[in-house]
Amino acid sequence: MHRRTVLGIALSSMLPAWAAAQNLPVMHVSTLVGEDPAATVSEYVLREAYRRLGRTLVVQQLPGERSLIYVNEGKMDGELYRKLGLERDYPNLVIVPVPLLTFELVIFSRGTSFVVHGWESLRPFTLGFVRGNKIAQENTQGMKVEQVATMHQAFEKLVMGRTDLVLGNRASGMAVVRSQKLDGITVLDPPLASFPVYHYLNKKHAALVPELTRVLKQMQADHTIERIHKSLPAY
Repeated sequence: MHRRTVLGIALSSMLPAWAAAQNLPVMHVSTLVGEDPAATVSEYVLREAYRRLGRTLVVQQLPGERSLIYVNEGKMDGELYRKLGLERDYPNLVIVPVPLLTFELVIFSRGTSFVVHGWESLRPFTLGFVRGNKIAQENTQGMKVEQVATMHQAFEKLVMGRTDLVLGNRASGMAVVRSQKLDGITVLDPPLASFPVYHYLNKKHAALVPELTRVLKQMQADHTIERIHKSLPAY
């Protein structure tokens, strides 16, 4: 396991007790399972934002759909990062309207080459992606898909020949390629989509949205978010 991941797990397990000792409110936020640079960036940014508000952030990894359901039901306080518009399907989610980063959805291939002309050009192939990737689910209706729990599993199926392509965030996919030392993986251009992602809260915390918005804008202005991005190798 990656050293940063091990350290993060250790620190996360200690945070609730530390926060209780300091009488700090703890925000329990969920995100997708797996070692994800986008999640790491978002966690670092939000940890600092909540610190400035006198709160502590604890992140729990859950399968993609379960993560959204738990936040919508109030079992978790928030979702670490997701694309714009989730509140249409999960009405108890409230967006914090400051982007944390730009998510670039790309195609990973191992020997399959073709001219990328949007989603429809993927129809002849078997596609792998992480369950809970809403934009992939929405745009591959009727296509041959293999949904899995993690990006590691998606690339395992690609290497085994069970799928032709993997769809996912560029940084997250490349992190798996590097950590697993996978050969022959290429990224096909252009990207399928590029869009900002945002922090979401359960509506019981709606009163926090203006404060988080203010603090995140402050962190943009003082270049804290930029420094966090630059400090992490995948970004």
